[in-house]
Amino acid sequence: MALSTYKTQSGFLLPSIHSAPPFFTQQPNPATQASVAQNWTRLILSYARHKGLFALRTEDADAPGGDWDEILRNPRINRRLLSSHLNAILADMVERGHAVYEPPRQTSSVLLYWRSPEEWAQVLYDWANSMGQLNTIMTFYEIVEPPVPSPLSGIPLPILRKAVAVLTKAGRAQVIAVTDGEGVRFLAGAGAK
Repeated sequence: MALSTYKTQSGFLLPSIHSAPPFFTQQPNPATQASVAQNWTRLILSYARHKGLFALRTEDADAPGGDWDEILRNPRINRRLLSSHLNAILADMVERGHAVYEPPRQTSSVLLYWRSPEEWAQVLYDWANSMGQLNTIMTFYEIVEPPVPSPLSGIPLPILRKAVAVLTKAGRAQVIAVTDGEGVRFLAGAGAK
């Protein structure tokens, strides 16, 4: 079978390397494995952005029909990524700042940074501004579960907290304790973009 791109049922275009059987195998040569890990990182982050996925677990490699099945398996060449290989890729992603272990103190589940905390901070501030929420207090729940879907719908709280911390450090937001948990005030005209 020639290497070729392939469009999944969800409309995601898999790169041609996804058709190469060695792509699904942990490579013994460190330089080759580093290249494979880099390609998997790009694929995982692109797919996560495409599907709006934030979490990836090593057991997802063993779960047929799951959210990640389209990229962790290739039935056209009868290959799948083993959980041990995925675990090594996740460790590389964490080491390079593309993911963070969540919950902490374990190595089998990560939150993915398909946007950096700084990019999420800008998305958050722009969204608050477009919704007319500058200088008002919003709970984290209102941001994560807004009445109208937004780019922040479903964002995990650890990523939201990092984005808020970026805005706070830049003087563009202020964390506020509210009765329902945590809240944030977005400050108009504060800090530079």
